[in-house]
Amino acid sequence: MNLMLDLRAVSSAYFTREKVAEHHVKSFNKFVDGGIQKIIDEQGLIETDIEDTNERGAYKVYVKLGKVNLLKPTIKEADGSREKIHPTEARLRNVTYAAPIYLEMTIVEEYPETGEKEEYEMKEIEIGELPIMVLSKCCNLYGLGKEGLIERGEDPLDPGGYFIINGTERVVIALEDLAPNKVFVEFDKRYGDKIEVTKTFSQRRGYRALVIVERGHHGILEVSFPSVSGRLNFITMVRALGLETDQEIIEAVSSDLEIQKFILENIEEAEVETTEESMDKIGKRVAAGQAKDYQHKRANYVIDRYLLPHIGNDEDSRLAKAYFLCGMAEACYELALGQRGEDDKDHYSNKRIKLAGDLMEDLFRVSFNRLTRDIKYQLERAHMRNRELNVSTAIRADVLSDRIMHPLATGNWVGGRTGVSQLLDRTDYMATLSHLRRIISPLSRAQPHFEARDLHPTQWGRICPCETPEGPNCGLVKNFAQLVEISSGIGDVDEFKVLLCNLGIERLGGDRSA
Repeated sequence: MNLMLDLRAVSSAYFTREKVAEHHVKSFNKFVDGGIQKIIDEQGLIETDIEDTNERGAYKVYVKLGKVNLLKPTIKEADGSREKIHPTEARLRNVTYAAPIYLEMTIVEEYPETGEKEEYEMKEIEIGELPIMVLSKCCNLYGLGKEGLIERGEDPLDPGGYFIINGTERVVIALEDLAPNKVFVEFDKRYGDKIEVTKTFSQRRGYRALVIVERGHHGILEVSFPSVSGRLNFITMVRALGLETDQEIIEAVSSDLEIQKFILENIEEAEVETTEESMDKIGKRVAAGQAKDYQHKRANYVIDRYLLPHIGNDEDSRLAKAYFLCGMAEACYELALGQRGEDDKDHYSNKRIKLAGDLMEDLFRVSFNRLTRDIKYQLERAHMRNRELNVSTAIRADVLSDRIMHPLATGNWVGGRTGVSQLLDRTDYMATLSHLRRIISPLSRAQPHFEARDLHPTQWGRICPCETPEGPNCGLVKNFAQLVEISSGIGDVDEFKVLLCNLGIERLGGDRSA
């Protein structure tokens, strides 16, 4: 049976107003639904340095954080009242289309000697304002039909997906970057030699750490990661993480006999024999000239915080980190033996797209951390002046709002990136659609990056092969293909692990699957 399909009808049915900026709107909705609360829960509480005594004994004070509540966009009038606002009014009055954020906060007095806690009355307090994406689920236009949009001065064909900051329309451009928490192997030409290098961009809660395992002099593996100058011996590193015996290390790296020969060479050249000696060695590197106790404390902190943070930030995660490093070492030797090739960084399976919601999450996390530090300072100052502690007076709402508004207004994002937020191109309707579907690369425009600028076969059906600017941005600023859809990942990692276990996948090497 032959089916005659009108491709033009299929295209027009798919490429509707709802589909143009759907990726940004869905991403922002996900951020509003769970991203904000996730950041609040990560913080959990705001600790202070307030310590005092009363008739019940010595106590310390902290602030417990609860549920967050994001309202619909409003504007604060001159008389102090709040009125609902629509995008057209925000454009005409040169104001920001934003909604107030309310957070449940409770001051707690904890008595360490008895373990008792006394909580003050929980209050829901406005902590600032969040710019709202036009036509997202928090927008006052959400759910309105054609007639409702026209009545409120909006174009029914406008796809939304942008913000209004001080009356100007700003679009947050999708950012293309290498996939985090994934192992990449490559050759690095150094001093005329080709060195096998394994890299992982470990990412957790907005923090990104580059961890490298490479073959150094005489084929000995070395590890480097943030906050540690230079490179550390691989055997020293895995022994510090809990793999102490030679057999444990060899079995953790590989069952391949050729690779095991290389690991034996590393073990013969090892600087240390035990976990204790390894921690001493690392402590001397990260805190040279300090007392031994401080060196141990600093070494533990550096390993837990900066080495593969995506696996965990506590002592229980160290064995899993050791197995991950062993996997990186195996990949390094597989490349050296020709058992695998270099990873193609331009292959789209090795890329991830950060949309508006992901970028807003990074921005909100940094801004909220700044707010918590300010609340801590205000409470401590009030206690010094013998005033009653009150979270309502300790919060300066402008602290959070300004830290969010400024990057959106200028494009200078957290992490040193520029041009993330741009003035929406309203030259014509097609220019607007194109701008909302733009994607940029974080690579420097001043460098050649020939391979990154080239059209890669895996971009077929995902990236438009024609629409890219000339000049230094050529190939680094791209646009989505007409019918592209962006998947949002697996969601909750813990739920994914449970699903795998239910399907019969077993854990290897204790906590290796962590």
